[in-house]
Amino acid sequence: MVRFLLGPGGLVSLQDRSTSLMAGPGAADRRKWLALAFIVIAQLMVVLDGTIVTVAMPAAQVDLGFTDADRQWVITAYALAFGSLLLLGGRLVDLFGQKRAFLLGLVGFALASVLGGVAPSFGMLIVARAGQGVFGALLAPAALSLITTMFPAGKDRAKAFGVFSAVAASGGATGLLLGGVLTEYLSWRWCMFVNVVFALVALVGAAALLPRVARPARPRFDVLGIITVTLGLVAIVYGFGRAETAGWSDGVVLASFVVGVVLVALFVLVERRVAHPLLPLPVVLDRDRGGALLAMGLVNVGLFGLFLFLTYYLQVTLGFSALMTGVAFVPFPLAIIVGSTFLSSRLLPRFGPRVLIVVGALVAAAGLLILQALSVEDVYLTVVLPALVVIGVGVGLLFTAAISTSTFGVAPGDAGVASAAVNMVQQVGGSIGTALLSSIYAGAVAQHIDGKQPTRALADAAAVHGYHVTFAVSVVALVAVAVICGLLVRRVRDRAAPAVDQDQVPVAVH
Repeated sequence: MVRFLLGPGGLVSLQDRSTSLMAGPGAADRRKWLALAFIVIAQLMVVLDGTIVTVAMPAAQVDLGFTDADRQWVITAYALAFGSLLLLGGRLVDLFGQKRAFLLGLVGFALASVLGGVAPSFGMLIVARAGQGVFGALLAPAALSLITTMFPAGKDRAKAFGVFSAVAASGGATGLLLGGVLTEYLSWRWCMFVNVVFALVALVGAAALLPRVARPARPRFDVLGIITVTLGLVAIVYGFGRAETAGWSDGVVLASFVVGVVLVALFVLVERRVAHPLLPLPVVLDRDRGGALLAMGLVNVGLFGLFLFLTYYLQVTLGFSALMTGVAFVPFPLAIIVGSTFLSSRLLPRFGPRVLIVVGALVAAAGLLILQALSVEDVYLTVVLPALVVIGVGVGLLFTAAISTSTFGVAPGDAGVASAAVNMVQQVGGSIGTALLSSIYAGAVAQHIDGKQPTRALADAAAVHGYHVTFAVSVVALVAVAVICGLLVRRVRDRAAPAVDQDQVPVAVH
C-alpha cells in the first residue's frame, strides 16, 4: 500500500520519495536533463513546421494543382490555428497537467502530419496544416511550462533555457535545410511524414521520463475569455495574412483588424473582472515579464521574414537550388547554439536578463546591417555568411534571456498559460512582421523599377534594393527592442533557487 502526505507542494508519495532518495540526487538530475532532450525534440518539430513547407511549396503546387494565390494558405492555415489557440492551449495544459497535454499534443500533431502527407487535394492539405496548428498550440506551451517547472532557477535554468532557445530560434533555418533535403531526394510529402519520426521519438522518451505532478486543484474555464481572445487573434492573424496579397487598404483586411482589436480589448476587460481568468493579467503586467514578452514580439517582427527574403535572394537572384539554400542557412543555427548555450548559460546568471537582451538585440541589428552589402553578384561568403553568424549569436543571447525571464516566478498553476503567452507574442509578432516587411519590400521594388525599361538585370537590382530597405526596417525593430527593454527590464540577476526540503517536493505519478 502506498501512503501519501499532503505538503505545501502537493501530494507526496512516501514510497516514491524513498525510492527517489535511494536513487540519489545525481540520478534525478540526469533524468531531468534527459527529459529535456525529448522536450526540445518536440519543440523543434513544432518550430520547423513553420518553414519546412516553404521549400517544398513548388513541388506540392505542381502535384496538387493549386494556384499561386492559394499557396499562402499552406503557411497561413498553420499560423492561424497555432497563434489563435495558444492561450486556450496553455490553460488546457494547466487544466489537464503538463505531461498529459504534452503527450496528447504529440499524438495529435503526428496524426495531422500523416493526413497532410497523404493529402490527395489542396483542401485536405489545408485541413491537415490547420490540425498541426491546433495540436501545436497545445504542445508548445506544454513543452515550455515543463522546462519552467523542472528548472525553477539558477545556473541549471540558464543552461536549460539556452538549449530550448537554440531550438526555438534556429528551428526555422533547420526547417529550410530539412525541407530542401527531403524535397530533393524523396518527395514534398516527406516534409509532413518526417514529423511522425520526431513525434514518436519524443513520445517514447517523454512517456518514460516526464513527471506528472498531482495537484490539489485545477483551474476553471473562462469561457468568455476563451471566445473573445480566440476570435480576436484569428481576426488579427487572418488580417495580416490577407494583407500580404490583398493590400492594406482591402476592406476585409481593415474589418479583420477592427474586429480583432475590439475583441482583444474586450478580452482584457473580461480578464480584469472574471474570477478565474484565462490569462491572469499580473502574469503579463509584471515589469520584467512584460518587457521580455515585448522583446519576443518585436524580435519576431524584425526577424521572422529573414528566412523568406534570404531564401528568395539565394534562389532567385543567386540561382541556388533548394538543397543548397538549406545548406546556406546552416551557420545560422550553429551561431545560435554558441550564443544561447555557451554564452548565455554563463552570462545570464552573472549579468541578468536586461544586459543580455540589450546586447543580443544590438548584435543582431549589427548582423542585419551587414546585409546592406547584398548585391546581384554572389556575395554569400563575404556578406550573407558573416551576417548569419552575427545575427545568430545575437538572437541566441536575446532569446535565452527573454524566454527565461518571461516565465520566471510564475505560479505553478499559471505555468501553462504563461508559456502560451510567450509563444503567442512570437506568432503574432511573426505574422505582423511577415506582412509588414512583405509590403515594404513590394513597395521598394515597385518604386525602383517605376518608369524604367523592364529587364532581368533591372529586376535583380530592384529585388536587391527591396532587400536593403526591408532589412533596414528590421534593424529599427531590433534597436527598438534594445531601447524598450533597456528601460523596462530591471538589471537583476537570475536568482539561484533556494534549497528545497525533500518533504515538500511534489512526486511524479506515472
